[in-house]
Amino acid sequence: MAPMMLRVFPFLLGLLLGLPAIAGFSPQFALNQLPAAQDTALLIIDPATGTTLFSQRENQFQAPASTQKLITALAARLYLGKDFRFYTDLEQDGKNYIIHFSGDPSLSRQQLANLLRKISKNKISGNIILNGSVFSGYEHAPGWPWDILGVCYSAPSSSISLEHNCVQGALYSSKSAGKVTRVHVPAHQPIKVATSAITVTKEQQKQRHCDLELYADASNHYQLSGCLAQMDRPLPLNFAVQNTVDYTAAVIRSELKRAGIRFNGEIMRNDNARGKRIARHSSAPLSELLDTMVKDSDNLIADNLAKTLGHRYFNQKGTFTNGVAAIKTILLEQASIDLSAAVMVDGSGLSRNNRLTAAQMMEVLTYYYRNDKQLKLLSTLPISGQTGTLRYRQSIRHQPLSGQIAAKSGSLFGTHNLAGFITTKSGKQLMFVQLVSNYHPPEKDDDAPKVAPPIEQFERELYRALYENY
Repeated sequence: MAPMMLRVFPFLLGLLLGLPAIAGFSPQFALNQLPAAQDTALLIIDPATGTTLFSQRENQFQAPASTQKLITALAARLYLGKDFRFYTDLEQDGKNYIIHFSGDPSLSRQQLANLLRKISKNKISGNIILNGSVFSGYEHAPGWPWDILGVCYSAPSSSISLEHNCVQGALYSSKSAGKVTRVHVPAHQPIKVATSAITVTKEQQKQRHCDLELYADASNHYQLSGCLAQMDRPLPLNFAVQNTVDYTAAVIRSELKRAGIRFNGEIMRNDNARGKRIARHSSAPLSELLDTMVKDSDNLIADNLAKTLGHRYFNQKGTFTNGVAAIKTILLEQASIDLSAAVMVDGSGLSRNNRLTAAQMMEVLTYYYRNDKQLKLLSTLPISGQTGTLRYRQSIRHQPLSGQIAAKSGSLFGTHNLAGFITTKSGKQLMFVQLVSNYHPPEKDDDAPKVAPPIEQFERELYRALYENY
């Protein structure tokens, strides 16, 4: 009787979990690795047949985090086309020069300097005017936490964007505890950073409950305070530019001086200024921008594209609000994907206000799968153990999963998401959406045995089981 029970059990388990009756496969074992009180939506589909292999809470709203970039990428590709480019124009109006920005998230200092060198005179007797008329409204979307606005993944979504609205620096701890840290920012960067943060030992940091804190103001001034545990190497820092107009103006003055062009006038913003174009810089085509956006989970590209869609679709200044409206309308009209019930407030997924379901995300993935010959978006997905944000994801970077998963990751506080495709041992391709929210494992003592975090155990067990059993 016992052998009969062993044969029947996988079949009954398959019925209970919505799985095909394949011995040895059970996502429940993987789900059990997650801590109590977590909230996980999971949907696995065979795209060749449309069969749902597993579903759990697939119609429940979850925070998408950066998996939302898949939605932004699809809308941009459908509406703007793969050859769309951002343009930055240098114009002249009498003695004044106008730089007409378009929200190019990839515009570099060197590219702007090359544009300024198109000025034929060695002296500018008028003013320089910055036109950023393509966008308006908030540069930080609702739901972006105040305490991360000083770091580069929260860089402002501005029509006047330069150097990714980001400045790199470093913080050095002292060799002696109790002494003030030292901060370094390259001299050519027009921001000011001060530190009063104290160097402490790791034990002191724990006893004092003291962390490193960053404050930023609208003048591109930054203040570091709190504590930094002693480190052998400097701590890399990335400061999000707070005032893009002031930052860009300072860079322009510096580059004009370097080019030997005398300038004593003012640099101001005027979105109504117009002139005759004398030079233009073109960004890389959309296909390349999307590849960077998805592989590296680039928030600025995503948010500036969302605002660009709002600007172009509605023929008005782009904002987060009309950008999201444009994305939803484009997907409904051109892909028959209805996201009207989804809560979206930006293009990047950075906002804590965003909510959508695993079923909605699966619709987007399905469209990617069925239309890849035309869209060529599947190649933008990071590959486990090889590229982008999945290159070092511990749960799936090693064999046999290395190279077998192409997916977009998404992380926020308490949120760990993946949405994409896995190629199994037999060569079958499966689609999956994993939205893990309210993930808060209990803290461990310093002397506790070193084990992989629960989320890592969950993902490793789930995707290895899929790989081996299909």
